[in-house]
Amino acid sequence: MTSKERVQAILSKKRPDRTPIGFFAIDSDTASRVLGRETYWRAKAKTQIAFWEGRRDEVVESLIADGIELYKKLDLIDIIPVCCMAAGVVPPRNYTPKPPRKIAEDTWEDREGRIYKYSSVTKDITIVHDPQMWTREHKVSDRIWEGRIQAPDESIFEVVDAVIAAFKEDRFVLGPCGHLDAWLLLGGMERGLMEIAMRPGEIRRIYETLAEKAIAEDAFYVREGQDGVLEGTDLASTAGPMINPLTYRELFLTSFQKRIAMLKNRGQRFFKHACGNNWKLLDLFTELGIDCYQSIQTSAGMDLARVHELYSDKFVIWGGVQVEHLIEGTVDDIRREVDFVMREIAPSGRFILGTSHSVAVGTKYENFMALLDQFSKWI
Repeated sequence: MTSKERVQAILSKKRPDRTPIGFFAIDSDTASRVLGRETYWRAKAKTQIAFWEGRRDEVVESLIADGIELYKKLDLIDIIPVCCMAAGVVPPRNYTPKPPRKIAEDTWEDREGRIYKYSSVTKDITIVHDPQMWTREHKVSDRIWEGRIQAPDESIFEVVDAVIAAFKEDRFVLGPCGHLDAWLLLGGMERGLMEIAMRPGEIRRIYETLAEKAIAEDAFYVREGQDGVLEGTDLASTAGPMINPLTYRELFLTSFQKRIAMLKNRGQRFFKHACGNNWKLLDLFTELGIDCYQSIQTSAGMDLARVHELYSDKFVIWGGVQVEHLIEGTVDDIRREVDFVMREIAPSGRFILGTSHSVAVGTKYENFMALLDQFSKWI
């Protein structure tokens, strides 16, 4: 079987020739070690700064060459995602940035007073202060989609299309789609949760129209040759859902369910990434019609074997090695974890070996190599 056939088989409840393996993303430090050089691939802060400085074409050249070489070298991997930040859609050619001004070595401020800061831990740039977070007005009338859509500049898909073209014949490729998160948080997490509590009817109406817009965008964003999409919004913390499942059902489920169904009508498999303790949401995942649940965070109370036992007839389970162990554990820890899931879970089927999130920044290279090596001993 090819990788594409292998993943399609397991999604269709058929027995593949071996357990598939794949990763939500391989971040830049690990990718650089595999390639033997520095890369923009999944280098989120480095890529963002380059875009701000007008070096868009330099980034695109790296993402295409390095993304293709990375997965050619890692030919054991069955799933290739080109839908993640710094590894997918890019600004258009002749992009004219309006960057924030640098106010310290690792800090920037934009025209609205938002403060951005670089994290040396995650190698990302995030907003740490928004002076208008609680005062910025979010009118329903400003958010309602009017039913018209403009085709995007095709150059935003340069990286996506190049990587898909390189692997579409034999690998299972997760590509882009029209943008819609699994729920709506107007103004960020804190403000968004308050908006849900204070005006749920308006939030539902806005989300309904955003779902319709995303469905229309799919005509442009779902690319020829890709096999599925991966939605990455978390709905839970380590303590449990960040939204009451009943509230989710009332406000978001129907629209997101329709959105997934329309992607399937385009021949796309739907993969749902979700970190955190999702036990109370798994029945909702089933109702949504997802094809695969990726992450299964043991450190948040998600027992992989139990999730597989209860839900693998509903959707494929993708996980196995905890990202915390990749970062903090030993080679022996990784080999034991791979052996456990390949012995106890993989033989029953409907399982893809991966990690509980991504091959994240800080992963020990020897641990990642041990994961691949130990897996190879089972096939």
